[in-house]
Amino acid sequence: MTTPTQPPTASRRDFLRTVSAGAAATALPAGFAASGSAIAQSGDIITRKIGKTGEIVPAIGLGTYLTFDLLPGAKRDHLREVFKRFYEGGGRLIDTSPLYGTGEISVGDFASAMDVTNNLFVCNKIWSTGEFLADDSHARRSLDQSMQRLWRDKIDCMQVHSLVNVDQILPVMRNWKKDGLIKHVGVTHHELPYFNAMAQYVERGEVDFVQVHYSIAVRQAEERILPAALDKGIAVLVNMPFEKARLFKLVEGRSVPDFAREAGMTTWAQFFLKWVISNPAVTAAIPATANPEHQSHNMAALRGPLPDKALRERMLKHMETIPGFDKVASTPPYPGKNYPGLIRRAMAARAAAAK
Repeated sequence: MTTPTQPPTASRRDFLRTVSAGAAATALPAGFAASGSAIAQSGDIITRKIGKTGEIVPAIGLGTYLTFDLLPGAKRDHLREVFKRFYEGGGRLIDTSPLYGTGEISVGDFASAMDVTNNLFVCNKIWSTGEFLADDSHARRSLDQSMQRLWRDKIDCMQVHSLVNVDQILPVMRNWKKDGLIKHVGVTHHELPYFNAMAQYVERGEVDFVQVHYSIAVRQAEERILPAALDKGIAVLVNMPFEKARLFKLVEGRSVPDFAREAGMTTWAQFFLKWVISNPAVTAAIPATANPEHQSHNMAALRGPLPDKALRERMLKHMETIPGFDKVASTPPYPGKNYPGLIRRAMAARAAAAK
């Protein structure tokens, strides 16, 4: 397959080499083991090291579920600005999936237009069962399609989406890794009942990456997945750090507490993201947004000091004083938001047909 690529003006490898050369290790939060993914700062950007390869990435990435999915012909200028602020704010790691409607296409188009395609660390996914057991043709077609949409000839991290057919797909992805089509293999899930199943792949050291649901409100990943990842040197991507915008709804009308402001957290986005990435097991949080201003708030969490263990505990205790915090995960997702893309259109059609 011939896949279009672009010669980068300053390659991602050069960027990461510069970060690595200039990174000075900072003190880990008190009480945490100083192993696994290392925290570092390059200038004023917080970075993390990928345990299996030593590659360095910024600790705030960009998710694309729903937010980067638009109907064909829909205006996308706001998303172009989101991407621009992400990149210019120091972001490089992007997570997407062929299941995210036009998400891959949007990422590929925006990166190509800015001539930064090969500067990115792209994490993608495979959701494949094949036509029969051990059939890898569907998975390979999905990989080829993703590379075409993203204008890449190599994917930095390919993940088994929601553990679908995981025991068949992981060996396939390891072969892709040997062939140089992908660089890292991983598994993902966001639903708590699957955490124990996913933890087994981390504890056995069978993957390079694990993507897991983790936030100041939902902390079950701390039980097995995060400690095992730290022990095995496995990179951790965190999805849903804002609980699908529920956390912002919870604190609506409230100011960030003074003690957090004194520590450099002036917005709730910084508060929630810095709590997540200050856990040294976490490689990067991947919040998603379609709002350029919100993207600027997210990227601000990539700079400044991280909370230590005592401050993390104080942040959690503060949230526990807010009514409804213990029930955040059971409230409606994406309050006040609308993402009119292919995914939502299909969901609406299915709901209408079921009536």
